[in-house]
Amino acid sequence: MTEPLFRTDPYLKTTTGRVTAHTPEGGIVLDRSIFYAKGGGQPGDSGRIVWDGGSCDIAGCVKGEGDDLILVPAEEAALPPVGAELEMRLDWERRHRFMRMHTALHLLSVVVPLPVTGGQIGSEKSRLDFDMPEVLHDRELIQARLSSLISGNHAVGESWITQAELQATPDLIKTRGVQPPKGAGDIRLVRIGSGNAPVDLQPCGGTHVANTSEIGSIVVGKIENKGRSNRRISLTFG
Repeated sequence: MTEPLFRTDPYLKTTTGRVTAHTPEGGIVLDRSIFYAKGGGQPGDSGRIVWDGGSCDIAGCVKGEGDDLILVPAEEAALPPVGAELEMRLDWERRHRFMRMHTALHLLSVVVPLPVTGGQIGSEKSRLDFDMPEVLHDRELIQARLSSLISGNHAVGESWITQAELQATPDLIKTRGVQPPKGAGDIRLVRIGSGNAPVDLQPCGGTHVANTSEIGSIVVGKIENKGRSNRRISLTFG
């Protein structure tokens, strides 16, 4: 089992860990990780690991068996031996852009309150697809409302609910066809805003900024038609 340090502290840029296994494909399993594993539309983190006698660049991180997280070396190289202690160094600029984009997409789902049919997070451009038979708002209105939420200085945090509580409140799930993992214990909710009426509250395992003002300037792209009842809205950094 890999302890996901990014979940409790997404701002942790470097720390140490121990190699617990190698995969047949040449991946590295650690006992703890600051590298987010690819999932939920968010890419896996990249960076570098350094140990006594060696180092290598990490191209990404993926989920393995059970709760294992696997670091994927950027190129074929000598791996740190099982049991070795090493230092993890996150590509922080890239991760922080993912955090900003991911939080912005949560706000976009507030501005456009329709079922989400797909999405992708990138360091330069991100998108959400909506079940939108007709254009609900024009681009200028979406831009204005999204910018207002970003500048609203809303705190971003988390809470946890049980599977039973989630089943009793199915409206929390905005993504059509993508459900939180079943039988995995409690479900993590990402909360934007405070009080009894938060700006947004939905299940999510990704990394986010601590306050919406940290997102910075975001530009809303044109609303694209991607098939029957499916429309795409893209975001880029301003």
